[in-house]
Amino acid sequence: MNLSAAIRERNAAELPGKRDEDWRWTDLRGLVREVPAPSEPFGGVLPHGPFDALAADRRILTNGGAGGIDIPPAADAMVVLRFVARGAGAHAASATVRVGEGASLTLLETYESDGGSLAQASIQFELAPGAAVERIVLANDHEDAVSVSQAEVSLAPDASFAQTVVASGARRQRLETHVLHPGAGGALRLDGIYLLAGKRHSDQTTVVTHAGTGGLTAQLTKGVVRDQARGVFQGRIVVEEGADRTDAKMGHHALILSDRAEVDAKPELEIYADDVACAHGNTVGALDEDALFYARQRGIPEDAARAMLTEAFVGEVVDRIGHEGAREIVRAWVAERLRG
Repeated sequence: MNLSAAIRERNAAELPGKRDEDWRWTDLRGLVREVPAPSEPFGGVLPHGPFDALAADRRILTNGGAGGIDIPPAADAMVVLRFVARGAGAHAASATVRVGEGASLTLLETYESDGGSLAQASIQFELAPGAAVERIVLANDHEDAVSVSQAEVSLAPDASFAQTVVASGARRQRLETHVLHPGAGGALRLDGIYLLAGKRHSDQTTVVTHAGTGGLTAQLTKGVVRDQARGVFQGRIVVEEGADRTDAKMGHHALILSDRAEVDAKPELEIYADDVACAHGNTVGALDEDALFYARQRGIPEDAARAMLTEAFVGEVVDRIGHEGAREIVRAWVAERLRG
């Protein structure tokens, strides 16, 4: 199954569906019976994006298109990358991000839609030796949209890649990251937050392949779902034969705040080497009633107490964002949705 081919050829049979193991909880084929017509070119004026004030270098792909970001060796850069869908059509967009030796990049990436569009974004990351990237993704799609982001990350020795994906869901929303980890001093952080209400759906899927010795991966995802929303987490860490001294940790934790909400989680470790330190954890539950009781005993209204506890729950992930300005924007965005 091929999402980009489905959009290009308007062939719904090419959409991934529940018979595809990695897509069984995010069924597009059963949802989209007919692929919409191609999105119309957009010539209007866009509102400011959430990260626009932080960087002068802004790249915007509206209703498709392709772009490239090239950071020269030893440079220090910050770039805003916005994937925008306007209208109810279908389109695919792509971007290539190359970061030179010893360079650093803070990439502030957003997904924005205003209706029932079908959109795919493909991003290729290529990090040279010693390069460092922090990728902060804010996926704020319309409730009727179908939005898929697929990122491929290739690390060189001594490179580092840190990612935080923050999502509010859509009719179907999937944010997918695949990382080829060479070991050799490379460091990887993959974090995520999903805050879902109504009938929104969000899927965060990651695959990390450790192919060499001495690699580090740290992963933490937290979610909050209410009403009839559905959250999906799929994380797979593969340690190939010979990738000794790999240190990989994965954690996923979710709060379900209503009886009709749902969380599907599938953390996996595939280990083919002996000298490794790998672990994963997964919990899905409700708010701590004792903590809620103590907060109310101190005069805090129940709604405010619930918001305070859920903010503290996801705040651990927000605090791991390295860039201070982006961290505060994400913190405010999270608080607004939880208190709403």
